[in-house]
Amino acid sequence: MNAKNKAILASYGRTFIAAVIAVYATGNHDAKAVLIAAAAATIGPAIRAINPKDPAFGIGADILTLELTKLATPSKRKAVAKKAAK
Repeated sequence: MNAKNKAILASYGRTFIAAVIAVYATGNHDAKAVLIAAAAATIGPAIRAINPKDPAFGIGADILTLELTKLATPSKRKAVAKKAAK
């Protein structure tokens, strides 16, 4: 499992635990209500996952990361062109 998948699972886990604790802390100990809260907790990370503009988990995150890496690393052509210009 790579770091991205671990981060995604951690995001789901945090929201799941927070929702379950919130419902339970209100005094509602009904199992159905706790399960509904747990299911609803996955909506936020799921929306983030299908958002193509989300740089961390979105559908296009791998493509965006690849393009940003290409832009961040200087190309060999530019280095050669600078040496030739001198």
